[in-house]
Amino acid sequence: MLRQKETLPLKSAREAASPLEGEHGQYQALLESIGDAEIVLLGEASHGTHEFYQTRAEITRRLIEERGFTAVAVEGDWPDCYRVNRYVRGLGTDPDADAALGDFQRFPLWMWRNTVVKQFVQWLRQHNKGLPYSTQTGFYGLDMYSLYGSVAAVIQYLQQVDPEAADEARQRYACFDHVGEGGRSYAYGLRFGSRSACSEEVMDQVLALRQNREEYLMRDGLVADEEHFAAEQNARVVQSAESYYRNMFSYSVSTWNLRDQHMMDTLRALKEHLSRRGKPARIVVWEHNSHIGDARATEMGRRGEHNVGQLTREAYGEKAMLIGFTTYGGTVTAASSWDGPAEHKRVRPGLEDSYETVFHDFDLDRFFLPLRGDAAQALVEPRLQRAIGVIYLPDTERESHYFMTQLPRQFDGIVHIDHTRALEPLDPTSEWQLGEPETYPSGL
Repeated sequence: MLRQKETLPLKSAREAASPLEGEHGQYQALLESIGDAEIVLLGEASHGTHEFYQTRAEITRRLIEERGFTAVAVEGDWPDCYRVNRYVRGLGTDPDADAALGDFQRFPLWMWRNTVVKQFVQWLRQHNKGLPYSTQTGFYGLDMYSLYGSVAAVIQYLQQVDPEAADEARQRYACFDHVGEGGRSYAYGLRFGSRSACSEEVMDQVLALRQNREEYLMRDGLVADEEHFAAEQNARVVQSAESYYRNMFSYSVSTWNLRDQHMMDTLRALKEHLSRRGKPARIVVWEHNSHIGDARATEMGRRGEHNVGQLTREAYGEKAMLIGFTTYGGTVTAASSWDGPAEHKRVRPGLEDSYETVFHDFDLDRFFLPLRGDAAQALVEPRLQRAIGVIYLPDTERESHYFMTQLPRQFDGIVHIDHTRALEPLDPTSEWQLGEPETYPSGL
């Protein structure tokens, strides 16, 4: 029940909430709210919650089957996701979904190598089976951390279509020789003057691929077009990653903005690419709330940071739909430090002055709330919102995982699942299997 002091102002929001019955909710109110949107961004309040992944997968299936969505774009690296894309289209050599997810080897492994994503990838391959390539649904990555993987992918593509151009690409990318994995040593080298920047070389490679596009596409059809697009995108990833690491120690450039701008540029390029098939492409995006909720409604905006949600709204207006996810408590898969092992952690109940507690007091286990009309007015007062990424530090919960936001400005709708459980990794660690003692943290 709603707490007495908040019953009147929040009654309209409670009445606007549509319960999602059972684990496999029908999502009818949510689908009606989406309408004819062409970009649907589905968030998550953590990178390690089973119900967030499962619910996004179920909503996405319906958008694919009933609304003709032909792309799923996720907060993952382009070459790793493109291997999955080949698998779900019946291409490549991977025998099963587990193998197709094999390139996800960067921390955190569980973010895409988990049981829910594996099941969704299997379903997507089955859905695409027998469909023309132009109507199949692809799986793509929006992120930009795959510097070396993307370099290798560009060279591999050119080796097949133009070996001489592949040699030229090797010479350009030799600028990164002797740079440590991940690009940090490149950033250190620039910072302390021990090496020069590779920005000119990576730009030249992007232009070379673009200029030779028509020649390379004289091969065969849509598959060749998609492979060339993938190679161009890998070249752009290298370009963005170089800029990201070059500015890693800059006080005047936000690397957050560089990353989210790259993800938005990738989303825009993907939409334009798929729309060349005859009608506007419709894309589902899976990313963390911090990326898909409009930054202007949060503390991020006041710091001068933008994100995918804000940029998508600015670019596509009413054709974009931003849906956030929240939970009050349960368990989560997360690490205690960067590059740390996956752990099975307990999530503390939402703080008193948080949206999570407001929704907990609705006394509905699972619901969708459109953030328009009376519901929006009731929730417009700034409140705390929780964000758990790949690290969860319950001992410093308020400082580490909460920020102020105006929810109706941040999202077009919210999915709240009151009690959630930890996402199951495909590669569970001993720490994850052991879990936390039953007394933690409530027994402290």
